[in-house]
Amino acid sequence: MVQIPPIFWIVPVAGVLTLAFAAWLIVSIMRKPTGTPKMKEIGDMIFEGAWAFLKRQYGTIAIYSVVVAIIIGIIVGLLPPEEALQKAGYDAISIGWHTALAFMVGAICSGVAGFIGMYIAVKSNVRCAAAAQKNLNEAVSVALRGGAVSGFLITALSLIGVTVIFFSFGGASTPELSPQLIVGFGFGASFVALFAQLGGGIYTKAADMGADLVGKVEAGIPEDDPRNAAVIADLVGDNVGDCAGRGADLFESTAAENIGAMILGIVAYVATGNVAWVLFPLCVRGFGMIASMIGIMIVRTKESENAMNALNRGYFVAIALSIIGLAITVYFMLNNWWLFAAGMVGIVASVVIIYVTQYYTESRYKPVQDIAEASKTGPATNIVMGIAVGFETTFATAIVIGVALILAYWFGTLSGVQGGPAFGTAVATMGMLMTCPYVLSMDTFGPITDNANGINEMAGAGKEIRKITDRLDAVGNTTKALTKGYAMVSAGLAAFLLFQAYMDRVAFLRGGTFNSVNIARIDVFVGALLAAMLVFLFSSLAIKAVGRTASKIINAVREQFRTHPGIMAGTEKPDYGAIVDITAKAGLREMIAPALLPVLAPVVIGLLFKFLGFDAAQVVAAMLMVGTISGIMLASFMNNGGGAWDNAKKMIEDDQLKDDNGNILGKGSDAHKAAVVGDTVGDPLKDTAGPSLHVLIKLLATITLVLCPLFV
Repeated sequence: MVQIPPIFWIVPVAGVLTLAFAAWLIVSIMRKPTGTPKMKEIGDMIFEGAWAFLKRQYGTIAIYSVVVAIIIGIIVGLLPPEEALQKAGYDAISIGWHTALAFMVGAICSGVAGFIGMYIAVKSNVRCAAAAQKNLNEAVSVALRGGAVSGFLITALSLIGVTVIFFSFGGASTPELSPQLIVGFGFGASFVALFAQLGGGIYTKAADMGADLVGKVEAGIPEDDPRNAAVIADLVGDNVGDCAGRGADLFESTAAENIGAMILGIVAYVATGNVAWVLFPLCVRGFGMIASMIGIMIVRTKESENAMNALNRGYFVAIALSIIGLAITVYFMLNNWWLFAAGMVGIVASVVIIYVTQYYTESRYKPVQDIAEASKTGPATNIVMGIAVGFETTFATAIVIGVALILAYWFGTLSGVQGGPAFGTAVATMGMLMTCPYVLSMDTFGPITDNANGINEMAGAGKEIRKITDRLDAVGNTTKALTKGYAMVSAGLAAFLLFQAYMDRVAFLRGGTFNSVNIARIDVFVGALLAAMLVFLFSSLAIKAVGRTASKIINAVREQFRTHPGIMAGTEKPDYGAIVDITAKAGLREMIAPALLPVLAPVVIGLLFKFLGFDAAQVVAAMLMVGTISGIMLASFMNNGGGAWDNAKKMIEDDQLKDDNGNILGKGSDAHKAAVVGDTVGDPLKDTAGPSLHVLIKLLATITLVLCPLFV
């Protein structure tokens, strides 16, 4: 038995405290008024649609998860065990069932995280709409705390899940081996997250595109107009995509990156005998959860200020407290201030990327203003400008990730610890993830305020109330974009971390070293080429799925307008349920092919090259490296470009665009119609393909970690 550092108590304490905090938030939110009977009726319709879709979606995912767990257990169980595990008493069958069990636990936790995120968000939206009738601060508080339930429960489940399974698999006696046995946990979480993000993303953006094009552009009616049969499906989609999907995404991010960091800590543990190197990532996240709680509690806003400023204040409080927590953890566990500097790199990178994302996606800044200006001359120039802005964002993304990795690696080198360079990047990633609960709270804030705005519109709450929720909806667009930027950069840092973990695992299996991948080899080059192709093919399948589903919705709504003229006259109620059902069926059917592609591709390619006599471990390593790089760049283009298109449309709707004579070009103008078209182009990029690429990157890493013995 190893001696566990006393400071490790922060992990169970933070886990329990976080669960209690989330429970308190739930109680306080559920006590809030739900507004008028009409508002409650609309809220109930959204809840029923979201709940029905999630039950069907996760039923499908559960079947695939069980099948994959069995297959993985059999494959790993048939491979000869590595020498170190064999000496510790593990045979092939034992390793196989450990891996399969870890996969299922990760999959279940990821699914629960998605369900919780959606449930509370849907219960918060109508309460946020009602709170807007009182004042801005009350509405911000309900939306942020509703989002915080999701953010804190998800991160608590991740931390507790990794900790429990680590010690259940012998972490107290063989900490150098246990992380190798629990990699299936990260794979299970990634597997479910990809399906959840894809299915929810296809649903939400198909409904959004359908509602906008057939409502705003063709019929000339406002957004969220109750005469539009696709409106309820659109509001449902915000929850199943942005809440459930993103919740599962960030659950698997924290879980997979935690396990990767623990694997990298093994080298230092073996050299020093100090188990703190393996447990450090868990403790850092414990302090981060407490810091984020305090940040949430201090958020207050004035009626006259931009709500984003209030959210930023809470975020910076969480950042400051996280720095203190990082310093305490480093002092008591590692006593190496170069690694504290590496952790600071991750924290600073998270702040920088949030400001970069704000610059490219907020209407206060030039990129969004340029897209709005381009809308004056039609949809074509709007789209061209949006594409240009999206491509431009890759520069800042690459610089932030590149500088962060180099600095973290350098500080790790200066630490003088064996395995320090790679562990430095792990510490940077953990530093960045310390504020994950707060950032995830801001993300879920977005769909809650979007739904609240729609509920107020459909319930006829009046222009003054709509002004408050309109302001919050615009802020929500920005917070959703910020979270995507945050998730993207954390994926970039984590990708190198998980790549190093893969290299270490190959070395562990070979009983030697594996520290270079020779891109000059023809097989390695082809593996890299196929990885870049995989990213673009995956994106194509995801975007096509949205387009096909949106077409069905548009045709169905047109048919309702044609056969029931009373809908437009306001004397007949549209059939919301029919559109929700069309969207749900199509979303579930369309998510299968793109989700299975990144699961099967590395296995098939790795085994093919092994069969042909090449070094499959190097080929898969090249796939991992180049797939990560191309995935991050493409995700940056999609996320930021799509967010900029969305807020350019909002800018015009808020009467912030004028023609050369000073006349306002607002809703219903040709510029507005052009901006709506641009927004619908950006929708599947920023809310379906882009966020799914974050998961794809980490799924490639976790599946190669789990099935590494196949390629060696």
